[in-house]
This record gives sequence, C-alpha cells and structure tokens, in this order.
Amino acid sequence: MAGRINDEDVRAVRDAVPIDAVVAEYLQLRNAGGGNLKGLCPFHDEKSPSFHVSPSKGLYHCFGCQEGGDTIAFVMKVEHLSFAETVERLAGQAGITLRYEQGGYAPGRQQSERTRLVEAHKVAAAYYAEQLGSAEAEVGRRFLDERGFDQAAAERFGVGYAPAGWDHAVRFLRGRGFTDRELLASGIAQDGRRGPIDRFRGRLVWPIRDITGEVVGFGARRLRDDDNGPKYLNTPETPIYRKSQVLYGIDLAKRDIAKHNRAVVVEGYTDVMACHLAGVTTAIATCGTAFGGEHVKILRRVLMDSSSSHSAGEVVFTFDGDAAGQKAALRAFEDDQKFAARTFIAVSPGGMDPCELRLAEGDAAVEKLVDSRTPLFDFAVRSVLRQHDLDTAEGRSAALEHAAPIVAGIKDPAIRRDYAVRLAGLLGVLDEEFIVRRVYQLARRSRAQDRGGAGRPAGPGPGPRAVAPAAAPAASAGPSGPPLNLRSPALLAERELIKLALQFPHLVAPVFDAYGEDEFTAPPYAVVRRAIADAGGVGPGGDGSGGDGVAYLGRVREAAPDDTVRGLITELAVEPLRRRVPDAFYAGVQLVQVRLAAVDRRLAELEGAARRLEARGDESAAGVRQEVWTLQRYRISLRERGAEALYS
Repeated sequence: MAGRINDEDVRAVRDAVPIDAVVAEYLQLRNAGGGNLKGLCPFHDEKSPSFHVSPSKGLYHCFGCQEGGDTIAFVMKVEHLSFAETVERLAGQAGITLRYEQGGYAPGRQQSERTRLVEAHKVAAAYYAEQLGSAEAEVGRRFLDERGFDQAAAERFGVGYAPAGWDHAVRFLRGRGFTDRELLASGIAQDGRRGPIDRFRGRLVWPIRDITGEVVGFGARRLRDDDNGPKYLNTPETPIYRKSQVLYGIDLAKRDIAKHNRAVVVEGYTDVMACHLAGVTTAIATCGTAFGGEHVKILRRVLMDSSSSHSAGEVVFTFDGDAAGQKAALRAFEDDQKFAARTFIAVSPGGMDPCELRLAEGDAAVEKLVDSRTPLFDFAVRSVLRQHDLDTAEGRSAALEHAAPIVAGIKDPAIRRDYAVRLAGLLGVLDEEFIVRRVYQLARRSRAQDRGGAGRPAGPGPGPRAVAPAAAPAASAGPSGPPLNLRSPALLAERELIKLALQFPHLVAPVFDAYGEDEFTAPPYAVVRRAIADAGGVGPGGDGSGGDGVAYLGRVREAAPDDTVRGLITELAVEPLRRRVPDAFYAGVQLVQVRLAAVDRRLAELEGAARRLEARGDESAAGVRQEVWTLQRYRISLRERGAEALYS
C-alpha cells in the first residue's frame, strides 16, 4: 500500500490544473459575469444552468444541488474516485511526480486500481495499433480499405488489430508489469482453462475513450468466418467502463458539438469515422447499447442544453431505413423530452448508413444527409399514423388518440400548433381547430402533472435556500426553530459582506478583522466568520495585501469545522456579488450596514438594561446610560460619515 501523498505535492497538483479546464472536459461553460463561468450541473438534472465555476478561486459550486469544492473534489465526484486516485490522475496530466509520506516516489505497483486499469488500456491500445501493421492483420486492413479508410484514418481513430493467438496481448501486458488480476479486471483478458486469455482475438479493435480522452474500453469487430463470437464484441462492465455512460467519439467531437450547437448520433464506430472524415465532426455513437438517459445527460452538458439558452441546439439521429432502424429512432424519440434541444432524424435514400453512403457517393453526401434532417416529432407522428387505417372513421379516431399526445409533447408552443394543424391534414380532418384544442388540452394536462411533481432546484439569486440553524454547529446551539433563510432581505448585508471577505478580502481589510462573530446574526455566517479568523483573517495575514487568493480560500476552507460549513464557504466564494464590479465604496456600504445593525441590537439591549436598573434605583444605571450615549454618537457618525467612521 502506498503511503499518504505529500501535502506539498497535493497543493502543487491543485495549483497546476486550472479548474475551468478540468470542468470544461465534462460540460460546456459560458460566461456568468464577475469572472465566473456557468453550465449545466453534472451531478443533477436541471433545465437552467446553476453550476458556477470561479477560475480565479479554483472553486465550483452548484446553487441547485449545493455540491461544491475545488478541482480535486470535482474530479472525485464526477469520476467516483478516491482522493488518492484523483490526485494521481491529475498529477499524471500535469506531469508531476508524487511523493508519499513513507518516502520516495510512487512506483507503479503503488498506484490506485483505476490508474492501473487506465494505464493498461493505454498500453493495450498502443499495442493493438502497432499490430495493425503486421502480416496477420492484412484482413483487418482490407476491411478498412473496403470501407474507405486508409492508414491515416486508422491512426486518427487509433484503430488496431488483436492477434488471433490465445494470449498475445496478455503476455505483452505482463511484460509491461501488469498482473493477471489487473488484466482480468480491465476486461482486456478473460478467464481461460489455464489462466487469463485475450478477449479480443483476431479482431479489428477500436479504443473507446471517455470524455477526457482516456481509453477505458475497446470495441472489436469480427473479421473471419471461423470466429463464432458476436459481430461486435465490447469490453464488459468494469470499474472504469460503463457502456450506458460512454459515447464513442465524444472526446473528438465535444468541442465542435459545443461550437456548432449540434450533435449527430450514429450507430457504429465506422459511421463515426465516416462522418468525421466527411466533415461532420460532431458525430458520436453508443457502444453496444441503445441511446439512453445517461447518454442524454452527457450530450446536454456538452450542448449547454438549457431551457434558458438563447439558441436552441440540435441533436440529429441517423438510423438505417430498415425496420430495426425505425424502431431505434422511436426509442430515441422517447428520450426527446429530456432535451431542451430540438431533435431530428436523418435517414438516407436506400437506407444506407453514413459509412456506406460516404463510400457510395462521397463526403458531400454525408453532409447533405445531416443537413436534410427531419424533425423527430414528424417522423414519430408519421410512424404512428402508418399503424392505423385512415380510410375509416374508427382508424382516424384511434390514430388521433395515438398521435395527439406526441404533438402535445412539443416544447415550443408555436411549433406545437403548426404540428397540430399538420396532424389534422394528415388525418384528413377538416375541423383543424378541433385537433388544435385536443392537442392543447393534453399539453395543459401534462404541464399540470409536471407542476404536481418535484420542484426544480433553485439557482443563485432570490430563490430561498433553506438552511437549518443546526447546519452551523457551535454557533447554532439552542432551541430548534423554523428553517433559517440565509437569502432573506434581513440577512442580505451579512451575506454580501461574508462574500466580499472571501472573494475580495482587500476591499474589507483591515476593518473586517475587527468584526466579532456576534455581529452576524445568522449562525452559519458566524461560523464562516470564525473560519476566516482562524485562517489568519483578511488583513496581511490573510489576503488583504494582495496575496494568493486561492491559497487564502484554501486556508479558510481547511479551518471550517465540518463539510457543511466548508460547503457554505465554497458557495459564498463562488456566488456572484450583487454588484458586478465591486469597489471600496460598495464594500464600505456593506461594512456599515452590518455594523449599524449590530449597534442597533446592542442599543436595544442596553436601553432595556438601563430601564430595569433605574426602576430598582440601582446606581449602576448611570454607567449603562453613558454606554448608550457613546453608542448613539457612534451610530450617528456611521450614518453621517459612512465607512470613514469605521477607521476612526
């Protein structure tokens, strides 16, 4: 077992890999103002982006599901890795060699299981690619050539060949230091009578990469008649490969998908190759499984598929024109409502797939196929109507009841009405308004059902974020009560001041360091105030002198008593301020408002104490009255001079 990773190396890894670059590997980010970025959260389904990233602070926070943290926390969460596995992965990307507390640098045998499995796939992919040039692989090269793929195309997509022997790859990988247990766990090998044997024997092999570009599996195509296995053989489910969560070609296509706001979903590896070579560089495919909900989530994040987006994206499905292809298209239609993007289908004349079409008619024909797409709604409606006899009243009635819910599901009301009118024409019904009313009746019913379900998480802004006082231990002790709304107007100045202290500490230094915890009436804010103090404050010991903001926030988060408070710190460090570009004047206003509120509370306490003492004839009432007078003068000074009074 490896020892604990050296703390300096952990900090070096965290600083070396920008959080926005890491997050951008998984979802599309757009400007959110104030130097922040936003996108659709990868940790929960949402229609509007509430996932914010602050590159300058090295933090992320989702205002919908409350997930947040730094670069390491993000990769741990999104990839389901341990802390050590995440640091090792990011260190490999940054070229940093890790040291362990037991001494020395990490040898291969000490690396995490996931790191080892990814490395095994990387080495295997290179081995298969090299074998494609062997004499035995001539059958594989001929297969590619017959489909219009030359050597350059094979190299571009990493296509390789697995030798036909029982254990060629196993012996090669053993020679590279991988154990039999690792080879079996990776799926590259399988159990044989005398030990592990190659899974992909005598086949053409495509490396399957995740969205970050790491090889996590393989797809292998049968080449010989004596191969009794399936036509395509894929890596089984492993610790690093889930076929329902992988899209072939996503690593190559993701940037163009985001750039062009369009994704093209095809059915196989050669179709992806054909599309990319023909100029359709947004093509991706599933890996041995139907297009499903997890694939939708991946595409939505890359497309920035938001209901609040100004330009609707497109998802174009291409399927064979045969019965199986049409069935697959209808399955895809079932997932349509999970997109905000508009979905289309492209079926080429003669039912050829993109690979066959490119071979028969050239690159331009593939581009034309995608450009001549048909709305998936239209395809679904026509497919439904073909199941009924429209020459009879009974058939038309049944067709209407079957097709109307499909049209009612169209998200755009204008397009929904257009399709309702079109449905009337297809049914041969003269009373178009009858069909329109029926469709809108179903649409209203559907919306009512949606409203009756779970509400959508609120994003940053006026939406309430109910946090129980118990969320802040120590400062929140006391009788239980109603949930504490930390975004209420009464707490607005406190929240804004804490945000300034975390995001722009130099604007509130050194005055903020003189503020006590009791000046923050919300217990969670009081605990954050204590964490800032424990981290050295916002003055020269903190970050007020213009030091490293990322390091300062790191110290504050480390000073938090638990993950709940740490999460609140992250949220406040990423949440946009109410003023886009804060300055010293704006910071002074928040400082004064919080101090005035504290003074008013203290005055009320002292006034009550003075009256009680005076009623008893206690001579100490005079001292309390003097304190009241002093605070009243200070209050007047704060109101008249503003932040200047804080420095005198």
